[in-house]
Amino acid sequence: MATTSRKVLRMTFTNALGGAVSLTLSDPKEGITAAEIEAAMDLIIAKNIFTGPGGAWISKRDVKIVDTVTDDLYDAPVA
Repeated sequence: MATTSRKVLRMTFTNALGGAVSLTLSDPKEGITAAEIEAAMDLIIAKNIFTGPGGAWISKRDVKIVDTVTDDLYDAPVA
């Protein structure tokens, strides 16, 4: 039983069909700024780096840094 922590950067874009698509990166740089993230998102859009069933990623929709703490409360006995 242990406590673990995980931090991710979740960048969400709008695709050509108007749907939301997300790019999630583990362990973002400590102290990263919104301006740095937005610049990276602008580059991803400008260079058309990613496409999918909904087409090209055409605009920024949202950015979050998500920090999750998990407390493991039970471990099954080893037989």
